[in-house]
Formats: sequence, structure tokens, C-alpha cells
Amino acid sequence: MVRYAPWGLALILPIALTACGPQPDARNLDTLDNELIDGNATGNVRDPALMSALQDQIMVDPTLAAQANRDAIRPPAQPYSGAVPPDGIAAGRNGGAIGGATTSETLKPTPAPGANCPGCTAARESLTLGALAARQKDGAACAAKVRYSSRWAQRLPADLPLYPDARVSEAAGNDEGGCSLRAVSFATSAPLQKVLDYYYTRTTNAGYAAEHQADGGEHVLGGTRKRDDAAFAVFLTSRGDGGTDVDIVANKGS
Repeated sequence: MVRYAPWGLALILPIALTACGPQPDARNLDTLDNELIDGNATGNVRDPALMSALQDQIMVDPTLAAQANRDAIRPPAQPYSGAVPPDGIAAGRNGGAIGGATTSETLKPTPAPGANCPGCTAARESLTLGALAARQKDGAACAAKVRYSSRWAQRLPADLPLYPDARVSEAAGNDEGGCSLRAVSFATSAPLQKVLDYYYTRTTNAGYAAEHQADGGEHVLGGTRKRDDAAFAVFLTSRGDGGTDVDIVANKGS
């Protein structure tokens, strides 16, 4: 026979009664939720910001939702789309403006290239814009301290501006120690001959004596101007999409 001590029973009964009996301060979770939405017991009105966050429809971008890949452990089968606009997107409605004017502006035809193209060799052997600038007339000293920044692309001489739909990839320059060096790389959707004629027209109208060199698909237009000893070189190569890759180096131009 199992015997229970009287003091043990006296200890268990109060605990049982406390656990089973109603609690005067206990509140239902639904009541708490309703108070958050409808206002608490003190009579506060609904919070508009809270109601909007809870009840408004969730906004979903269907183009991004298709890339979520949320049901897979492995990475997506392809990179998330971040496509770059095509080169021609900057050409405008007129099909490519020329220096702020339309393509109806008269361009001078560039003379046929000479037999040799030392500028083409310099372009092939130069790995950076600074190295390319160093191989131009009086460019070595200023190119030694060239700095790279996209802002140099907006500081080209007025006689050698960026082509209207240019997509700049790199720019460098130096204004220290009496230098006025600019070097820019960009791509354009315009064909090579059109870009070549554009810069030939610009430079000769500004007083430069320009010379055309070519080696296969590589072209160089370069020259000097006596009145301020300015010099320039434009390197052009045709792109596979029909456009042109261009490097410009200008020194002391205005």
C-alpha cells in the first residue's frame, strides 16, 4: 500500500487550482491583434500608415519575379538581366546629330591614307590611354602624370568634341605643369568613314594640318596647328556591329 503524506497533498492542491482556474489578466491573442488594428482599450483611432501596410495589395514586378528562382537550391540558370542599351539609342530621332546640327551638315571627304601608318603601330603597342598619349608629339612629359577620370571626356578641346552619340569607356588628362593633355576612348554607332570625315572637317576648319594614315581596318587622323603648337590624333577601328571604336588624344587644343 502506498501512503501519501498529508503535507504533500496540501502543497499540490493550491498549484492545481491556480493552473486550472481563470486568470484575471490573461487576454486572447486575437483581442491584442484587433487592438493593434482597430485601436486599443483607451479608444485610439486606427493608424492610416499601419492599415495601408497591412491591407494594400503587394506590388510585384513580373519581369523580376520570373528570375526569382525561389524553388531551387542551386544558383539561377542565367544571370539576372542588366542589359546595356544598344549604341544607337543615343543617336536621337534625326539618326545621329553632328555637333548639335543634323546630318545635313556638309562634311569634307577625308583624303586617301598614306602608304605608312606609324600611328597604327603606336595604337597596337599601347596598352593604356596614357601610353598612347606618351607616343604623341610632345606628349611624353605630360602623359607621365596623367590621371584617369570620366570628367576629362567633357573637357576635350572645342575643336575635337566627342562624337554626338559617343559612349565613353575611359578618359584621362593632365592640367598640371603647363600641360593641357586630354585622352578619351569611346564607341559610336556611326560607320568609320562618317566619323573620320567628321573629325577631318572639324580639325581642318580649326586650322590644323591633318594627315590620314591607315593599315587595314585601322585608321589614324593626326595633325598640328602652328599658331598655338597644338596637336591631336584620332584612332579609329571598325566594330563588328557596323559602328566605330575611337581614341582621341589632344594636346594644347582650344
